[in-house]
This record gives sequence, C-alpha cells and structure tokens, in this order.
Amino acid sequence: MLIDERLDEFKKKINAKVPAGISVSEVEFEGPELVIYTDDPKRFAQEADLIKILARDLRKRIVVRPNVLEDPEVAAGRIRSVVPDNAGITDLFFDPDTGEVIVEAEKPGVVIGKNGSTLRDITREIGWTAKVVRTPPIESKTVKDIRQYLRSVKDERKEFLRRIGRRIHRDVTSKDKWVRVTTLGCCREVGRAAFLLTTPESKILIDCGEKPGSITEGYPYLYVPEIYPLNTLDAVVLTHAHLDHCAMVPLLFKYGYDGPVYSTPATRDLSAMLQLDYLDVVNKETGTVPYSSKEVQKYLQHSITLNYGSVTDIAPDVKLTYHNAGHILGSAICHFHVGDGLYNIAFTGDFNYGKTRLFGPATVQFPRLEAIFMESTYGGSNDNQPSRKEAEQKLYDYVNTTINRGGKVIIPAFAVGRSQEVMLALEEGIRLEKIPKVKVYLDGMIKEATAIHTTYPEYLNPDLRTQIFREGMNPFLAECFEQVDSPDLREQVIEGDPCIIITTSGMLSGGPVMEYLRALAPDEKNMLVFVGYQADGTLGRRIQKGWKEIPLGRRETIVVNLEIETVDGFSGHSDRKQLMAYVNHLQPRPEKIFTIHGDEKNTIDLASSIYKRYHIQTASPMNLETYRMV
Repeated sequence: MLIDERLDEFKKKINAKVPAGISVSEVEFEGPELVIYTDDPKRFAQEADLIKILARDLRKRIVVRPNVLEDPEVAAGRIRSVVPDNAGITDLFFDPDTGEVIVEAEKPGVVIGKNGSTLRDITREIGWTAKVVRTPPIESKTVKDIRQYLRSVKDERKEFLRRIGRRIHRDVTSKDKWVRVTTLGCCREVGRAAFLLTTPESKILIDCGEKPGSITEGYPYLYVPEIYPLNTLDAVVLTHAHLDHCAMVPLLFKYGYDGPVYSTPATRDLSAMLQLDYLDVVNKETGTVPYSSKEVQKYLQHSITLNYGSVTDIAPDVKLTYHNAGHILGSAICHFHVGDGLYNIAFTGDFNYGKTRLFGPATVQFPRLEAIFMESTYGGSNDNQPSRKEAEQKLYDYVNTTINRGGKVIIPAFAVGRSQEVMLALEEGIRLEKIPKVKVYLDGMIKEATAIHTTYPEYLNPDLRTQIFREGMNPFLAECFEQVDSPDLREQVIEGDPCIIITTSGMLSGGPVMEYLRALAPDEKNMLVFVGYQADGTLGRRIQKGWKEIPLGRRETIVVNLEIETVDGFSGHSDRKQLMAYVNHLQPRPEKIFTIHGDEKNTIDLASSIYKRYHIQTASPMNLETYRMV
C-alpha cells in the first residue's frame, strides 16, 4: 500500500472515532509519529482519553496539532494570564516539531493545577500542548543554545520529519526474514563503539564513537560494504553521550548520511556539548579536526529524542525502546523488536547494575529478549570493585593525606557522570567534616555538564531529586565548589593554597588536566587520583603503570614526582560480580550473549564464565565480524 493510501485509511479510522463536530483536516507521518492536524485542538484537549484510544487502535504514536499554531509571543502572554503568578514561570520554550510548549516554573504543581485542569486550560487557550518542568537550579547554556537553534531551523525540521516519517512507515517488501549484526568497532577493545543491525528491509547503526588515545584506530570501520554508502542507513541510535560512543556521529553527516539520530533528550544535549569540546581539544593538539561545528548542528537538526519506555517505529520492521542503563545521565539500553515478533535484541551500551548517588540500577526486565550485546569493561575474573562507601572512604583518606602535607589533589574525570559522583561524595565529606574544608575547583566542561543534570532531574534517582527539589539542599551548589573559567584563575589555583581539582579529561587525553600536570606533577606533595577507567594507549594508563617521564610534543617532558593513586568503585560501569548478576536477573533470559566493550582478555573471560554458569550461548566478537541471529 502506498503511504498516501495508508494515511487516507488512518484518517477514515480517526474520523470514525472522534466525536461529532471535531474536524480532522490532515493526517501525516512526521518522524516516528502520526500527526493529526485539526482546527479544533481545544475540543481534542477536552477529550482526555481520545488520543490514548487512537494510539492503541492504530498502533502508532499519536500527536494532535492545530492547523495554525498560535504565535509564540502571543501564546506566551496567554499562558501567563492563565497560570497563577505564584507558579514562578522562569522560561517558555515553544517546540514547533511537537506542538509543545515547555513551561519552566519554580512550582510546577501550580502550573499543572488540580487534576491537570490548568494545563488543559492552556491548551484550550493557545492550541499548543503544555509540558511542565521544574526550573533548573543551575542554568545550562548548552540547553538554551540547542533550543534556540532548533527553533531557528523549524521549517527544515518539519520537512525532514515528514520525509523520515514516510521512510519509516513504508511497506515491508521483502519475503525473506533474517537479522544480522556486524561489528564495526568496540570488540575486544574499549572505544569506537559501532554496531550495524541489518534486516532485508533496514539498516540501523548503534553508536558511532572514537577510540581514546588512538591515532591509527581512532574511528569505527565506516567504509565497509555493509554500511556504505551511508545514505542507505535508516537510523542511527545512540546509547549515551560519552565520546567513545557518540564522537563520530557528526562525521556521518559529512560523508552523506541524512537520516535521524535517536537518543534520549539528555543524551542529545550532552553529546552536542562534548562533540564541540572534542573538536576544540583535537584542534589544539593536532591542528586538524574530523568534522566541523556545522556537522554538529546538522546532527542536532536530525535528532529525534525518545523517553524511557516509549515504543517507537524507527524502520518498517523495527521498533526501538529505551530503558535505563544507570551509567550516565540519559544513558539507555536499546531494545529492538524486529519484524512482527520475529526477533528481539538489546545493546546495553555502558551500564551499571548498582545504585549510585546519581542513578538507579540498569533495567533487567524486557517484554522479549533473544540476544543481548553487553559491555565487559570490568569483565575479568578479578575485576571486582569495592563498594561505593569503601571507595568514598579511600578518596577521603587520600584527600586528608595530601591536604595535611600541604599538597593539591588532582582528580581527572569525565565531565559527564564521574565528575558529578565525585562532587557529591566530596560535598558530603566536607559537610560532615570527614575531610578539611578546602576549595574544590571544577575545570573544563564539568559545571556545564552538571547544569544539564539539573535540567533533566527525571533521570536522577529519587533520593537526589528529593534532596535538591523538596529539601532545598542542592549539593551541586555547595560553597566548596568553584568553577575555573579563565587561564588567570587556573594559575591562581596552581599557585594557591592546598585544594582539590576535578578536571577533564578523564583519561588525560588533552584538556585542562594537562595544564595542572605540567605545573603540579614535579612536586611530590601533590597527588593524582584516578577514579575512572584508563584505556590502553592513553596517557592516563601510562601514568597509572608508573611512567615517570611524560613526553608532551617534541620538546617538552613532564617529570612525574607526585603521588599516583587509583580509587576503584566510582566507575559508571558494572564490575565482574554485577555483570554476572545482571545476566542472572535478565528477564526473560536470552538465548545468545555477546561480550563487547572490554579488553580482549576481559571479553573472553566474561563470555566463558557466562556460558559455564548459565549455559547460555556466548561469543566474544572481533571487529568486522557478522553474526546471523535468525
């Protein structure tokens, strides 16, 4: 059936369901959604369950949009006239993609009203659908810039979404039924994550990252026949925003990709922030960059965000559902339902099956699951991490030792995830007097990443949300933290009193941490504390192994006299015990497990152990292999 014929059929079914007097002027696919255009959005708003009924009967994600959206400036005035002043509205963001207006308010409950009455009043007044969020305690420049950019390309976005919508909902034409996965990176190594999920109808790329510390093997295998040319891809799906999973997404647009990139909203914002920072760091180090900021903008223009648990068509024969991965803000396990019940496969990305200060544990329950590709960063038989409490106490001990001898503590950390975990631990340590009351300086993208965390509180665990929003005690805004935002202040920190410095990058592959190393590494009073994984080939791994002289460029060498320590237990990855427990608790239990994203010995060890204990078929793939699932 042609797309236009299918839309006509949907329109007839919708007209048969809607009450008399409500007109449906147009029905159109826009991205993964079926959009109903009407002159009566207010009437639709009054029929509270109508959209749910239509979505269930048509088996599509339904959005209702007025034929003509109220001008945002006029609509903003009407919203403020409907919502009581004590709601404390701080910002309004009108999203023409969805017909939604995001209302940021200090008291969201007042905007919502009793049983949602005020929200319905807003929709009746302006046609836009109101979504209410709490005003973030820390304002994010990244979030504001992205929203402003998406507003500026709304016409291009609409055209793109309609084109993609028709591609997603095209007819399945092949009579063959098979599912294959090709490994394009991240196998028996950490970094450059990229996997190609293929059916007779569709091609979907899961992640596209860089390999930290590698010059010759920095990119995934994007030139192989299975994926090339790139415009044959139906979709790119991101698990999370760390650069080893997302850095090369803009490169796809440079070389011909023109389709959607799916992620959670937090992953979209964090990945754009980190990609731009990555370009800056690479440019300073090498003078050449793989892509430009224009390709980052193109990625944003082609982004489609999904929430956890939302089942979404991304190809004619593939549905995607995101589930919490517990790794960093917005990180997701990608679950793919292929065909009409043909096969179900999941990719964990990086995940953590333990509760942390920031997040709840990764999801283990799925509707169906025949195969899973799971990370094995700490998959070795001896890779068992201490408890978070033990890790924090060890960190406190190192801080006390260093500060008491008049030194400074340097903590290299990823801007996203690890930095916030360490911040929360240090804030509590200072507040409860477990460590001296010293300044904790944040350098690099850490403050901006933290602001994005407070923009998306729904991803944080309930305890932290309660502490920030109900108890009014936001640990991220504690007095001990100070942002380093200039070379002069960095110099003052280096020359000043004993302190703690949390700085990027986490594996010492460029960034502000190099300035601190240059100045502080020769002094044995100072200490460098690793709190995250150091991949093979990175400067961090070399120092961790005991290198005492670090070459910087052709002429400069850093002499490493400061104390080197590692605190395990802060990682956003599951350790060996958690990985095995995760497999044990998976519901349903898969038929096949592929161990990826780990050093060769770790992936092989984990695959072997899973097979021996649980009698599940396992494999430790190498790059450039293809596996037929069914």
